[in-house]
Amino acid sequence: MGARPPTLREKRRYILVSVEPSGEIIDRKDLYFAVCDATTSLWGDVTAAVISPAVIASDGQYVIIRCRRGSERELSIALSTITCCRDRSIALRIIAASGTIDTLRERIQGLKIPDNVTVSAPEYMIGEKLYRVHNCSGQKVDVIEKGFKNTNRLFLTREDLEEL
Repeated sequence: MGARPPTLREKRRYILVSVEPSGEIIDRKDLYFAVCDATTSLWGDVTAAVISPAVIASDGQYVIIRCRRGSERELSIALSTITCCRDRSIALRIIAASGTIDTLRERIQGLKIPDNVTVSAPEYMIGEKLYRVHNCSGQKVDVIEKGFKNTNRLFLTREDLEEL
């Protein structure tokens, strides 16, 4: 049996999300179970079956999730309720939605910093400890204590850094 013609195929949409904090590497299977649990607990079994979410690809902190066309809104709401994946605290931030995976992969390449570009992270003195900026997206700023042992991670806003 051959492939179905385009008119008979099921229409799908793809959602690009970023996993925060950005240093977390999440297994695709674990994230799939978290997405399915969030969708089922929020919308119920019948609607979750209609949405049929699936984790398609992951590239560092970016993940592409598939759903049926017309159910992007419900899946986006369910994704925003995810707070942990296997004992790790995470948040999924929706970046874009598209009808093709290639468009989202191009978008990921546009978001990444090229390898030949070096970005020096500013350092701030908070109390008596020196912290380095790890991630700065929008109003959120993640800073990590500089050192080797017992490093702490702080989650600040741009206003907090302006006060320092």
